[in-house]
Amino acid sequence: MQQNQEPKKDAGIQIQLDEATAQGVYINLALINHTETEFILDFIYVQPQAPQGKVRSRVLTSPVHMKRLMQALADNMKKYEERFGEIKLAQEQPVQKIGFLQ
Repeated sequence: MQQNQEPKKDAGIQIQLDEATAQGVYINLALINHTETEFILDFIYVQPQAPQGKVRSRVLTSPVHMKRLMQALADNMKKYEERFGEIKLAQEQPVQKIGFLQ
């Protein structure tokens, strides 16, 4: 005896976004570190002419999700430049020593 089964529907993911998060934050520096099991992304705002910056957000993720994020960023950058033109990077500036205040 066969039972009629409906195909499973892809429920998708519903994402909630509160008002404060929806406002976003501006950053102009990102630091990326990793261990064997995770990547740590620190998003920082440094004011011009200021000797220190402030971490606005820290994201921890797995290596698999980091790779997916990198692919999504590359795909979006390609689409952006196809639509609006190539983004020119300024000449390399000397790397500044960055440390965290405790």
